[in-house]
Amino acid sequence: MAGFCVRLFGPLTIVRDGATVQLPASRKLRALFAYLALAPHAVGRSRLCELLWDVPNDPRGELRWCLSKLRSVLDDPGRIETSGDTVALDLGGSFVDAIDIASAAAKGIETLDLERLQALSELFVGDFLEGLEIDRSPHFMSWVTAQRRRFSSCHAAILEHLVDNLPASSGSVSAYIEKWLALAPFDGRAHVALLENLARRGQLGACEEHLAAAALLFQSEDLDFAPVRDAWRAIKERQSKAMPCARSVITLAPPPIALAEPDAAAPRRASLAVMPFVEEAGTGGLRGGPFRGGLADGFTHDIITRLAKLRDFFVIARGSVFALAEKNIAPEDAGRRLNVDYVATGAVRGLPGRVVVSIELVEVRTARIVWAETFERRPDDIFAVLDEIGNAIVSSISTEIETVERNRAMLKAPNSLNAWEAYHRGLWHMYRFTRTENEQARHFFDIALKLDPTFARAYAGLSFTHWQNAFQRWGDREQESALAFEAAGQSLLVDDHNPAAHWAMGRALWLRGEQDGSLIELERAVDLSPNFALGHYALSFVHSQSGDPKSAIGSSDHSRHLSPFDPLLFGMLGSRAMALARLGQFDEAAEWALKAAARPNAHAIILAIAAHCLSLAGRLDEARNFSAALRKTLPSYSADDFIGTFRFDPDAEALFRQGAKRIGLG
Repeated sequence: MAGFCVRLFGPLTIVRDGATVQLPASRKLRALFAYLALAPHAVGRSRLCELLWDVPNDPRGELRWCLSKLRSVLDDPGRIETSGDTVALDLGGSFVDAIDIASAAAKGIETLDLERLQALSELFVGDFLEGLEIDRSPHFMSWVTAQRRRFSSCHAAILEHLVDNLPASSGSVSAYIEKWLALAPFDGRAHVALLENLARRGQLGACEEHLAAAALLFQSEDLDFAPVRDAWRAIKERQSKAMPCARSVITLAPPPIALAEPDAAAPRRASLAVMPFVEEAGTGGLRGGPFRGGLADGFTHDIITRLAKLRDFFVIARGSVFALAEKNIAPEDAGRRLNVDYVATGAVRGLPGRVVVSIELVEVRTARIVWAETFERRPDDIFAVLDEIGNAIVSSISTEIETVERNRAMLKAPNSLNAWEAYHRGLWHMYRFTRTENEQARHFFDIALKLDPTFARAYAGLSFTHWQNAFQRWGDREQESALAFEAAGQSLLVDDHNPAAHWAMGRALWLRGEQDGSLIELERAVDLSPNFALGHYALSFVHSQSGDPKSAIGSSDHSRHLSPFDPLLFGMLGSRAMALARLGQFDEAAEWALKAAARPNAHAIILAIAAHCLSLAGRLDEARNFSAALRKTLPSYSADDFIGTFRFDPDAEALFRQGAKRIGLG
């Protein structure tokens, strides 16, 4: 390849204009180059010294020597940038195999065409930084191990998509399956792909031999082999139908290579494994590391428990993930062994005066990082700090998975959706907050419930669509309120421990004017799952009108802390604004109402809140602009409509009527 090329797979190699560059013998110099090549931003010198030198006499002097040598190796010495106390490597305009692969994975391996997949596969000519092991540099070796695991998972995902998408007659399929199995020997899909491939060629004896050997392999690790056996039975059944006699040639088009999918009526849901966090220590940290146990294990257990309480998706139990971790199974490999959709992994690190928690959420089949974050706090109260970080992690994981699942469901043909996908398709439409989209959402929730009548969250979603119809006056309010109450009741009957069921019932009772019952149900929702952001928002919504306005502000703030990018963020902001107005804090109310109205999916009622709060704050021109925008959509909108929408106490009603009168909405 012309130009400057860096190969991190196999032994580290630098090629300049087609000629291999002779690198110095120093392992640490090579390690420094590789680390900087993949670093997303400039790295502090202290971090580089900690990474590679086990407290020598002069670590910074050795670092300077390595950087000097690297400048002489590179095509342009200016590629090494030093600014203040940081170092960065500029490889712009160069080809780096690992960066090419990582970029493809970030965009989504499933979106790539065959030519691109094959080109990426050819880059894996060996292990990441093959042969570059450095004694007494545990932090660097931990980084190398993590990269090898990550890229191995990427390689497996690329091979899987090649096998799925290549023509059955392609001679390359067998070779790709063999590589896939070598990388992921406990991935059931790889075994099914091999069985399909052998059966297609009439090698049924080889299929039986492989099935027996694979069964023993899975048994040795206490893994469930039943899905592979079931898939093999389906293959044989198709084989017998396609081959009237033993020597016939298969003439039917081969089925997709994958584990047998459940039928649409089966309650398939997204699944997640939270692998045990590791505890690391920097200078002045909590302990030496990295290691498992103690604080990190307790943190992992807490996150697993909180996620399970949300009941959004299937969460692998603590015992299973810890058992795999005890066998030193890499997180991505564990995800494939457990046959889950997502894996979360992270680390807790103690540094002088601060605690750092890093986490990644990875989609197993594509090796794509769905979400990654680093939380840094002062450890004044270590358990309170970890509780705060745990809240953020749980809410973010739930939100990110829901977003991915919604977007995936939107790409499928409506008549091919299973119950889980139909539910998420409904959510996608529901969060558009228009009458037409709300009707589409109701349609997809109905489909989900026909396919799975035990789907509590789908009943809650259906209740919400009827609630919207009543709240927005898109239908007969009394009739829609009754339907919202009925669907919420069905959700509770199906799963009384689901926070979304109590959330739906709390909102339905509010529609019926039963505030006390509404608050009881909403409190139950957040008791069941303290991380359920919508439960806290609904409490804020009810208290903002006729309950305790200070409680409304607290619940609004907590809901936004748990879910800062929530589709209902405009409601969280609007509830805070109404509560502040009731407290007489009109200037603040106006500012929060403006934030609510600025949200891209804010509907007409949010514009009405902004108009009333701005009027009470004396910002009449701005208030009139909002009332004019409101009347473009609803020409006859008045204070009676605003008051009739909510459940204000008498004082609040008088206050908002006063605001409406000032801007001609009275």
